[in-house]
Amino acid sequence: MGQDIIEVEPEMRTRRKRARRKSRVFIWVRRAIVAGLALAVMPALLVLLYLPSFMHPVSTLMLKDIVTFSGYDRRWLPLEDISPRLVNSVMMSEDGQFCSHRGIDLGEMRAILQDFMAGEETRGGSTITMQTAKNLFLWHGRSYVRKAVELPYAVYTDLVMPKRRIMEIYLNIAEWGPGIYGAEAAAQYHFGRSARDLTSRQAALLAVTLPNPHARTPGNPGPGLSRLAATIERRAGHAGGYNHCVR
Repeated sequence: MGQDIIEVEPEMRTRRKRARRKSRVFIWVRRAIVAGLALAVMPALLVLLYLPSFMHPVSTLMLKDIVTFSGYDRRWLPLEDISPRLVNSVMMSEDGQFCSHRGIDLGEMRAILQDFMAGEETRGGSTITMQTAKNLFLWHGRSYVRKAVELPYAVYTDLVMPKRRIMEIYLNIAEWGPGIYGAEAAAQYHFGRSARDLTSRQAALLAVTLPNPHARTPGNPGPGLSRLAATIERRAGHAGGYNHCVR
């Protein structure tokens, strides 16, 4: 009988160790799930926090600059103080259906899906609302995972936040060059004037810089950027049928 006890005790200790390991794994899995849910819910709460006009949110890129001690220039300007020329130019360049869609341009999404299924290079397809959600809450760089996360955030943001507020936040957190964020800092840096006083050509040049602010220089545009800006300038001059939600 003594021999039986000696044989059983190591087996019981082994079982207890296995049980403790399983318990620890379960605890860490549960913590990971809770952390994931918290990260998913946090942007929804922040959208509500950012509704009042006195809130001046920062983007994830601005947070990176803070953490890395890089520094940045951003000067918040209310939407009513930003030149309508810039508002119209950005809308015509980035998201012509901004006032009519609900956060996602379904027609553009279908075209992107068709290109993807055909094995062709896909376009960006991001609405201003999607870009605002990305800039506020997500990482940068091309990624289908990020795009999938971006979509529900954009729909939710559009649902609870007025279009004017979305546009105001976007124009104050968009990157217009290394360490240059927002329309006012961009206008001062590239043209030496306030975003209130931009000409139609300057507004168009800023708008067409947004897709690639590290490679495009609105203050010293090349022929290609100038031609693109001329097209956006013409479109912005006829934006009256599209900009009703931000007037």
